[in-house]
Amino acid sequence: MPGARSQRSRDVTEENTTPERIRSDIAHNARVWNHWLGGKDNYPVDRAVGDQVTGMYPSIGEVARADRAFLGRAVRYLAGEAGIGQFLDIGTGLPTADNTHEVAQHTAPDSRVVYVDNDPIVLAHARALLTSSPEGATEYIDADAHHPEEILRSVEPTLDLRKPVAVMLLGILNFVLDTGEARDIVRKLMDAMPSGSYLVLTHPTLELGGEGNEAAMRFWNENATPAITARSRSEFASFLTGLELVEPGIVSCARWRAEPGAAEVAQFGAVARKP
Repeated sequence: MPGARSQRSRDVTEENTTPERIRSDIAHNARVWNHWLGGKDNYPVDRAVGDQVTGMYPSIGEVARADRAFLGRAVRYLAGEAGIGQFLDIGTGLPTADNTHEVAQHTAPDSRVVYVDNDPIVLAHARALLTSSPEGATEYIDADAHHPEEILRSVEPTLDLRKPVAVMLLGILNFVLDTGEARDIVRKLMDAMPSGSYLVLTHPTLELGGEGNEAAMRFWNENATPAITARSRSEFASFLTGLELVEPGIVSCARWRAEPGAAEVAQFGAVARKP
């Protein structure tokens, strides 16, 4: 065991960890993303759709890897320099290397992390996420990002919402097709957080050289689930209204506090503090 297990995952039992709602006949984002990252938790349909998207937009694998690397840099900054000890990771996806709790607890062993996802295959793999340093805690909640009130009711007592929390929405708001609804989700989550909390965002765009992704997204929406949308810089910035951007502000996620010369990808990334 890499660490002590915290509270058990909601809706996961010892007897049955494979929900009946898992479907292998249609590609699903978490599994396709896992395929792009070189994982094995996917089905033939996920690989077929993922490979077709790669053929249409060859840099998609670079986007996936850049998003993951951004997560690591952002969490190390928050758990270290910013002194954040609590993380709410919504839309966590399938476990790979360097998950949020691993990065945070490597920097600050007493970090407390709650993962949220409603993908059934992620739920089936929740035990892989439910590891923790002895000093910290890790929990997984089966909930939908479209329902922030439900999430907020479920995070305690693992998280203490009287103390600053880093709310992480990496590559998840792009599955909320209505921009107004996506803004409401962010607002409800951040309104519940105290001063000193942070919002961590990534989001695909047709800017930053991503114009070629439009046809690939259209193919995705016809052949996979959930449907996805890209957003402009101004739309992305609207999610951060009222927050203080951490340098270097809104950039390609590949270039956020990265080594000089990092290649740009068509995925915005930002970290912002609630004053």
